[in-house]
Amino acid sequence: MNTKPSNAYIGSSWVILITGVLGYLIGLFRAEMLLNEKGYYLTVLLFALYSAVSVQKCVRDKEEFIQVTNLYYGLSWFSLIASIALLAIGLINADLLPSEKGFYAFGFIMSIFGAITVQKNTRDIHQYNNS
Repeated sequence: MNTKPSNAYIGSSWVILITGVLGYLIGLFRAEMLLNEKGYYLTVLLFALYSAVSVQKCVRDKEEFIQVTNLYYGLSWFSLIASIALLAIGLINADLLPSEKGFYAFGFIMSIFGAITVQKNTRDIHQYNNS
C-alpha cells in the first residue's frame, strides 16, 4: 500500500535537516580553528549525509525486492560508520570546549536523521504519485 507522508512529517523532516546542517555549518564558520580543521569537519558532514541517504536507499530497495549488490550495500554501511567514527575521533582529539563538541555532535546527528527522513519522504511521495 502506497501512502503519502503527512505534510507535517514532510515539513518537520525538512526543518530538522536544514536546522542540523545550518547549525553545524554556522558553528563551523564561526569556530576559531584552522581552515584545514574546518575542511575536515565539513567533509565528514558531507560524507555522512551521502552515506546515510545511500544506506536508507539500499535498505528500502532490499525491502522492496529491488536488487542491490552486497558490495554497494556493505560500502554504504561502512561509509556511514566511518563518517561517524571520523567525527567522533576528530571531536575527541579537538581542542574544543565540551559544549562545542556536543554542539557539533548534535548538529551532525540531526543532519543525518534529516537526510534519511527527507529521502524516505521523497521516495514515498514519488511512489504515491505514480500509483
